[in-house]
Amino acid sequence: MSRVVVVTGAGGVGKTTLAAATAVRAARQGSSALVLTVDPARRLADALGLDELGNDPEPVPNEPGLSAAMLDVTASWEAMVNQHAEPDVADRLLANPYFRAIADRFPAAQSYAAGEEMSRYIESGRWEVIVVDTPPSAGGIDFFEAPANMRNLIGGRLLRWITGARLPGRKALYRIAARPALRLADSVLGGPLLEEIADFFVDLRTLHDGISARARHVERHLAEATTVVVTTSDPTPLREAHRFFGSIEKPELVVFNRALPAEWADAGPSGVEGKIGVIADKAIERWGTEAHKGARVQAEFSERYGVDVVAVPWLATPPTDADALDTLADGLPTTP
Repeated sequence: MSRVVVVTGAGGVGKTTLAAATAVRAARQGSSALVLTVDPARRLADALGLDELGNDPEPVPNEPGLSAAMLDVTASWEAMVNQHAEPDVADRLLANPYFRAIADRFPAAQSYAAGEEMSRYIESGRWEVIVVDTPPSAGGIDFFEAPANMRNLIGGRLLRWITGARLPGRKALYRIAARPALRLADSVLGGPLLEEIADFFVDLRTLHDGISARARHVERHLAEATTVVVTTSDPTPLREAHRFFGSIEKPELVVFNRALPAEWADAGPSGVEGKIGVIADKAIERWGTEAHKGARVQAEFSERYGVDVVAVPWLATPPTDADALDTLADGLPTTP
């Protein structure tokens, strides 16, 4: 069974880079490792020094045992539809603009696709360690809630109300236009558009059993994974980190990224004379205040939640190759 590390947190805190560092370290310690990201901004490719990444895992050049992939959400949903629906239903769904809108824009759909791909790779048995860089939406919480949200979307009250408790045929669904809401929609939107929407709802319901079963697998894998929350001492990502402890099971580790060295908090005057010394002393004082604040926030976080906290130092330039990522991983615990 693969060991799974889910790296999550608010956008912009460096979680993609830390996910890559975790995977590089695991591979260099002798494990076959996969790092999977949903971030379309190429951060994973940049961190690994690659020109591009595809939807399917590919070996990272010159890094034995390490593979990487950047999830294409649309392609993943196409694969799921083809897996769970009859061919004619799959063709209709994939051509329906409402389905495309949900697959491309609905946060739960994007997060669920990532979880589905994660589960597929776990169950393949190809990798000993799988590191998942979650979508940044809602600080990554959506990723953990996505299986339940997808079940609610596909089997929820709205679809049951429109299609009935039992899945009707299309003609039966069109006959329920006597319902006030659909009669109003027919007059406002026009018959062809209403028919297109009805087709979408009926076809979407056919995915319920397959996706519900798979969603339970995704939830099980998430429950067994090690969750790492990445944050900084800045207010916005820190608020997102706090939200995790009221939304999901307690993460195993909180990483404060881009932390200033604790010893900066006690740094004395520069000892330089003149205007340059005044400027230097002000800078030292300012950075010392920030370092003290960071250390205090980390201690408060650990005490409040009883969770392990580590600080990864601020770097002047982000890592752009595997060697730099491996050095960055020195500040992280050994892959569980």
